[in-house]
Amino acid sequence: MPELPEVEVVRRGLQTHVVGRTVADVEVLHPRPVRRHLAGADDFAQRLRGRTVTGAHRRGKFWWLALDDGDAVLGHLGMSGQVLVQPAGALDERHLRVRFALVPETGADAGAASEVRFVDQRMFGGLLVSSGGAVVPPELAHIALDPLDPAFDDAAFVRRVRRSESGVKRLLLNQAVVSGVGNIYADEALWRARVHGERRGSRLRVLDVQRVLDGAREVMGAALDQGGTSFDALYVNVNGESGYFDRSLEAYGQEGRPCSRCGTPVRRVAFTNRSSYFCPVCQPPPRSRS
Repeated sequence: MPELPEVEVVRRGLQTHVVGRTVADVEVLHPRPVRRHLAGADDFAQRLRGRTVTGAHRRGKFWWLALDDGDAVLGHLGMSGQVLVQPAGALDERHLRVRFALVPETGADAGAASEVRFVDQRMFGGLLVSSGGAVVPPELAHIALDPLDPAFDDAAFVRRVRRSESGVKRLLLNQAVVSGVGNIYADEALWRARVHGERRGSRLRVLDVQRVLDGAREVMGAALDQGGTSFDALYVNVNGESGYFDRSLEAYGQEGRPCSRCGTPVRRVAFTNRSSYFCPVCQPPPRSRS
């Protein structure tokens, strides 16, 4: 599933190619991706025709396009969603679900007509029009800020973690505590901080929690520099290009490979319906709870 760096790469692409453009038409080719727009596909399209995009924003793994009437197009990529900017008339993608035709640019910088396309093979992602959501959609009010947000409060995060009896990895994945840190980057942040994911927040020192937070920032920043993490063709940026941060992963997916710090083979354990990867020497597991 795309995580914060991958969604931020998409947001930056939309900032470059779509902000300032006007929506000429919207075509919903399959109703499922707009299922959360309760008024239906026709209303979704009607509310966007003629609107101008004034900004491209993100909170955690959600992105939205602010509109000139104060509303917003709110989106989530789900497991396999892609947002592509294509020339009008380009061959349709196999799993194209929603097409936004943009008014052609005029003046010296005018180019060919273009479209924003929402492509989603598995259709776990989705779009909706958020009423009054241009600044922050009300649908995201329950989601915490992410570590890359300038307004993120480090001290409040440290206090929240140290008051909890949950394992620190579970807290990293809790969107009410911190948003945007998914399974891949949680394992990478914990490896950098030398902290095992099952250590209870209440047993961590302030310094330990800050190192985990710093590790999350470092690894997600590095992933951004490399266009995100792509394990298959499903995650791409708005130009259809894959990221390559998967070549730099130290823990996630590295089972049996030597830890780059100490040489001990990386271990994998089951974690909910996923996996956790860690170095048993650099990140010693906590003692069993009595």
